[in-house]
Amino acid sequence: MVWRTRRYSLLIALFAMLAGTICTASAGEVRVAVAANFSGVLSEIAERFSAETGHDVIVSSGSTGLLYTQIVQGAPFDVFLAADQARPKRLIDEGIADRGSLFTYAIGRLVLFSTDPDLLKDLSSLENPAIDRLAMANPKTAPYGKVAEEVLKAHNLLETFESRIVQGANIAQTYQFVASGSVDAGFVALSQVMGRSDGSRWVVPADQHGVLAQDAVLLLHAGENPVSLAFMSYLRSPGVRKLIESRGYEAPTGP
Repeated sequence: MVWRTRRYSLLIALFAMLAGTICTASAGEVRVAVAANFSGVLSEIAERFSAETGHDVIVSSGSTGLLYTQIVQGAPFDVFLAADQARPKRLIDEGIADRGSLFTYAIGRLVLFSTDPDLLKDLSSLENPAIDRLAMANPKTAPYGKVAEEVLKAHNLLETFESRIVQGANIAQTYQFVASGSVDAGFVALSQVMGRSDGSRWVVPADQHGVLAQDAVLLLHAGENPVSLAFMSYLRSPGVRKLIESRGYEAPTGP
């Protein structure tokens, strides 16, 4: 297994140099499983990648936990963009993903958002009786739900809202609950509200919950697919990093 990991690592490094000059005459595809919070950004990245290389990016989005389960059960993905670090590493330990391909592609931020422009200012706003229903993603399968739960627990608010929490299967569904006005407020990804000038929000300080580091990994069976390798390299390119930062994420330091 070690020689396979080294081989994939070398191939990824090679495609980092070639990704911008891949010939469109041999167009192929890469199948990407992406955490719901990053699906909008990935759509932009995929469009750019396809325009530059001629290759197709087939995207499936959902909660990190659900996608992990699908991969373990044999879903035909090539690349996994998780919303945490635990599940990509677990896939490596289980012999399903390549250790040498693992890297952090983004660091997310949690925000409490409401369509009501006067509702939220800071954490104390949760004590406002006007907040009856609060949305958050399922903490068992969605990392953004897990950190939202951490914030509520840290401030002794989980029991207060326990019977009034509306739980989304993933952060995308959670955002829909909030955006539609079905709930009064909700914990969502900052990237989801970056383009909105309406409503009110409180960006949760990063030191109030675990780091939302999001890791990407190549599945072993995709190691012979040059398009998958090129796409992994493309995700680490300076232009893509700038795009990720502009959409409400922190870009990790390092290569």
